[in-house]
Amino acid sequence: MVIVVNFKNYVYGKKAIKLAKECKKVSKKIVLGVSLVDLFNIVEKTKMECYVQHIDYQEKGKNTGFNIVESVKENKGKGVFLNHSEHRLSFDVVKKTVKRCKELKLKTIIFAKDVESGKKFSKLKPNYICIEPPNLVGGKVSVSTAKPELIENSVKKIKAKVLVGAGIHSREDVLVAKRLGAYGVALSSAVCKSNNPGKVLRELI
Repeated sequence: MVIVVNFKNYVYGKKAIKLAKECKKVSKKIVLGVSLVDLFNIVEKTKMECYVQHIDYQEKGKNTGFNIVESVKENKGKGVFLNHSEHRLSFDVVKKTVKRCKELKLKTIIFAKDVESGKKFSKLKPNYICIEPPNLVGGKVSVSTAKPELIENSVKKIKAKVLVGAGIHSREDVLVAKRLGAYGVALSSAVCKSNNPGKVLRELI
């Protein structure tokens, strides 16, 4: 089962490297969602599989201020997040960005708020669709507890590997997601805001 830990902007710099090392102690297979700024240092120091939390579709050259897919590849990233609930994008922008990522053989996780948007984004053939109800993101009630039917319907109706997220914070949440057919889970605050992230992760997986 895929476990994705999204660092968001809870940690950065030295603290991000420290958290990445804690994740590695638990499992080298955990996927980390990190800032492009921290990407190179985290990969160099941990050799973990890292995705950046957002990227732009613009091409290299005179595109001031945009973060391009070549920078992810050059800095040893393996993939990107797109359309997270905290960074929504239009379908057209997601489509252009997925195309650019595929050109450089970067993996993509597209976040979707519900089954219908997940189905629409799955037509772009990303590596994963992550279903996250926005009202549960960052909260203490998980999608596994509040909306198990959403997980089940997503797995049945979306033609892609489905991850689920939003409020995942316990072993039971992970087991429910797995039992209902999810390919993996995405989590953040439960790990990133903990004083003992390693312990939290070990209990989760």
